[in-house]
Amino acid sequence: MLALPLVAADITGNWTFAVDLGGQGGSPKFSFQQNGEALTGTYSGQLGESKLKGTVKGDKVEFQFETSGIVVAYSGSIVSATEMKGKADYGGQAEGTWTAKKN
Repeated sequence: MLALPLVAADITGNWTFAVDLGGQGGSPKFSFQQNGEALTGTYSGQLGESKLKGTVKGDKVEFQFETSGIVVAYSGSIVSATEMKGKADYGGQAEGTWTAKKN
């Protein structure tokens, strides 16, 4: 039996995140444009608006953006075509978890 190659999910579109930073958090919005493994887009939330860049490899997603001199990094897994989850690091100042749903 042949194994089918893993096809990377396409997360292009608008997503709403629920971020938990140990009692604090928010619901930022992300707009993603995916081209192969390359990911670009925008973050919009409590920290303003920023351009982002990252990668999608198989069911793994990583992206980051910079705001107020802080690099915010997200990494996680694509659960389905409309769901993702993972961890966030706000420049070493705060860490937490996130879940996301496609709009």
